[in-house]
Amino acid sequence: MSYLKELAATRSFQLDRYPSDLSARISPEKAKKKLKKLRKKIAELQDKMYAHDRYGVLICLQGIDTAGKDSLIREVFKEMNVRGVNVESFKTPSKTELQHDYLWRHEIKLPEKGKFTVFNRTHYENVLVTRVHPELLLHEQIPGIEQVADIPNDFWKMRFEQINAFEKRVTQNGTIVLKFFLNLSKDEQKHRLLRRLDKEDKNWKFSAGDLKERALWARYMDCYQEAIQQTSKRLAPWYIIPADSKPVARYLVAKIIYEVLSARADIKYPEMPDSFDQEKEQYKRQLHSEE
Repeated sequence: MSYLKELAATRSFQLDRYPSDLSARISPEKAKKKLKKLRKKIAELQDKMYAHDRYGVLICLQGIDTAGKDSLIREVFKEMNVRGVNVESFKTPSKTELQHDYLWRHEIKLPEKGKFTVFNRTHYENVLVTRVHPELLLHEQIPGIEQVADIPNDFWKMRFEQINAFEKRVTQNGTIVLKFFLNLSKDEQKHRLLRRLDKEDKNWKFSAGDLKERALWARYMDCYQEAIQQTSKRLAPWYIIPADSKPVARYLVAKIIYEVLSARADIKYPEMPDSFDQEKEQYKRQLHSEE
């Protein structure tokens, strides 16, 4: 079954119409088995893409704390040649990054042709975290914005337009962009935070800041909804992934990646010249003669 249409977001996207759990339809056990086959197919596709040398693939992962981004990356891409995939995690901007516009640090990490890059948190942090905490904008040294009250009413609309223009440009130049929102329920996040507190080997993952951000859940969901509404485009679509079950979420992301890439009929190994068959035999004889 294809989930491309069912999980794709449209401009009329409403987050509460998308499930956070599909385990009643896809059991976690079945999802794990299907993922094993899919990730090998994705690795084979990447090998073909590397030889084809026309496209790079950018995978964008967004989700609230504990949504499962790290483990998803590990499980979906574990069969891939390590030279074929890069993972970039974007945390608080550095001093150097703040000396550039907000998209600069993302642009310089875009995938080379023939390779995958996974953004673990993405350029959308700049219309999500920054919107929930607008005081963070002041670090960007934007002309005319000296205090939060200076942020114009159309500021976020402008950023959506800038992000759309950025993604349109990179897709038109050979980068396939797929964006996934890991849709975790508030109850499941509570369970995962408690697990971090209960298990000694998970304690290091817990931060008091997680609870502060959790208190802003409704505000984050409003910001996610508008960001996805404004930036889910044909060339750079958003997919809303039910994330309450990690195995199911991993399988769905892998399935969508595979379906999108395998539908590109132009991705194939380079055709060899007609003369190559004859030359190939000559090369074989030359190598065998060394024995």
